[in-house]
Amino acid sequence: MRILILADIHSNWAALRAVQEPYDVCLVVGDLVDYGPQPGECIRWVQQHALACVRGNHDHAVAQRACTNGRNGLKYLSGVTRELSWRKLAAKQINYLASLPVTRPLTLADRRFLLVHGTPRDPLDEYAANDPNFWARRLERVEADVICVGHTHQPYVLNVGNKMVINPGSVGQPRDGSPAASYAIWEDGRVELKRIPYPVEETLEALEQTDLPESAKRMAMEILRTGGGCLKD
Repeated sequence: MRILILADIHSNWAALRAVQEPYDVCLVVGDLVDYGPQPGECIRWVQQHALACVRGNHDHAVAQRACTNGRNGLKYLSGVTRELSWRKLAAKQINYLASLPVTRPLTLADRRFLLVHGTPRDPLDEYAANDPNFWARRLERVEADVICVGHTHQPYVLNVGNKMVINPGSVGQPRDGSPAASYAIWEDGRVELKRIPYPVEETLEALEQTDLPESAKRMAMEILRTGGGCLKD
C-alpha cells in the first residue's frame, strides 16, 4: 500500500495542487488553513481526497473563532490571515474544521497508525523535535506502529524502539530553508521524504490580491520565497 502523508497545507493551493504523487490512501495531519490566501480550495481537496485528517492548532483556532493578537512574527501573521480565512470560508467549511478529531488511530496494511498534529501528549500545540529521546518519553504508552505528526514544518523520520515517527514537513509553508512543497510517502514499511517545486509566484500573486496589511503580505511572501529562511529562532 502506498500512503501519501501531508501536513501544514496552510491555505497554499498552488503548493497542494503540485503534489501529483500516486497513492492508495492519503492522510493529512492538520493545519489546512491560516498564513495563505486560498483556504477554501485546500479544504475542498482534503475533503475529497483524504481518508483521514486531524485538526491542527490553526484549524482549531479558525473553527473556534479564536483571535491571535501578536504584534510581530508568525503570531502576527497568523492573526491577520485568520481574519482572511473567516471571510473566505463558508460556514460548512468552518464546521468541517471543527468536526476534525485531534487524534485519529487507524489500521492500514496491517500497521497501526496514529495521526496527531503535535504530539500524543499535546495534540494541538506541542512542537516535536527531531530527537529520539524526546519521542521515547512521549511514546511509552502509545499503542501504534507509525505515528504521523506535523506542526514543526520540518520533515523527518525517526525510528524509536519498534515505532516509527513521520513528520512530512509542510506542503504550504516550509521552514527548513527550501521553498519546495514537502510531503512523505509510506510504502510497505519504507518512508521517503519528498519535495516538489511549485509555482510560488502564483501564491504570491494571490496574496497580493488580498486585503491583508502590506506588512503581512511582505512577511508571508518572504517566508514562501525562502522556505522560512528569513525567520529567526
